[in-house]
Amino acid sequence: MTHPIAPEPLSAVCIAVDCMGGDHGPSVTLPACRAFLERHPQAHLLLVGTAAALGPARGWPRCRLVEASEVVTMDDPIEIALRRKKDSSMRVALSQLVGSDVAAPLAHACVSAGNTGALMAVARYILKTLDGIDRPAIATVMPNRSDGYTTVLDLGANVDCTAEHLLQFAVLGSALVAAVDGKEEPSVGLLNIGEEAIKGSDTIKRAAELLRAAAAEGQINFHGNVEGNDIFKGTTDIVVCDGFVGNVLLKSAEGLATMLSDFIRQEFTRGPFSKLAALVALPVLRRFKHRVDPRRYNGAALLGLRGLVFKSHGSADAFAFEQALGRAYDAARNRLTDRVRDRLALSRAAQAPVDATGTAQAA
Repeated sequence: MTHPIAPEPLSAVCIAVDCMGGDHGPSVTLPACRAFLERHPQAHLLLVGTAAALGPARGWPRCRLVEASEVVTMDDPIEIALRRKKDSSMRVALSQLVGSDVAAPLAHACVSAGNTGALMAVARYILKTLDGIDRPAIATVMPNRSDGYTTVLDLGANVDCTAEHLLQFAVLGSALVAAVDGKEEPSVGLLNIGEEAIKGSDTIKRAAELLRAAAAEGQINFHGNVEGNDIFKGTTDIVVCDGFVGNVLLKSAEGLATMLSDFIRQEFTRGPFSKLAALVALPVLRRFKHRVDPRRYNGAALLGLRGLVFKSHGSADAFAFEQALGRAYDAARNRLTDRVRDRLALSRAAQAPVDATGTAQAA
């Protein structure tokens, strides 16, 4: 497989944080930022919010406060966030990725727990998409039994996808895993109702053809069709699907993790024999609970934009929000946007028409 040379990591990373977003706002985001700074001595933060909300953070090292007078609520329509609340903490935080000089942004990444639809719309308006990308995608990780995790995209940004979109998602996901996990040739699976090539909708079959062709050109490492259980088996590093399926999958996995947590807690309130059995199994149950804890995997990347944006779950606590900051930090430090741009250039070069001399022509 052909892949671009990895760029040198950044020595210092600055992250813009929408401190007002999510269900809990500053009561969660500020403690998370403080803990993140303690664990990442080379990181800098731009904390964005109202003057009153940011008061407790005044004087923090490696921090700068950026005031915003408005807040995008979790139930604000996209129209409100995009056209009316032009001084919202979300929009101001995203603007730090552009600053006064596109070549030298004020921040390398942005993190928000705000309204997903609004965040995607405002980010797309301010940052625009990369050349070769029709639609940005949302990507996150899910734990698997291989003691690692599987990156899945799209998770809700694009309900209806063409085969070409799924190919773009594969390229985006490959760049993400290469940047964050150091796997330059991550394997890609296409989510389907079976592994056989004859199964699936016309769109899925066409996507599989495009993915196989891209693999033959050295653009991606395509494994083939995978099923839903392969995500948790760790069959491939990346699983590609449309946003409707991906969002249902994500919410189902979160619901299962919550059910497990409730089950463990309930077992200690039953009769003496149940309590005894639960105590014996407690170390194993705790390890498993820790393994599937969705808070540990918080932080979904909005891929395909001309800047790094990470979405935290709206109900995230301080621990979960800190994980989202960590994912954004790793992606920025390893120049994810540059890696995506390089892989897209490789993909376009492979698809460029060839003249009579066998030389690829510019698209």
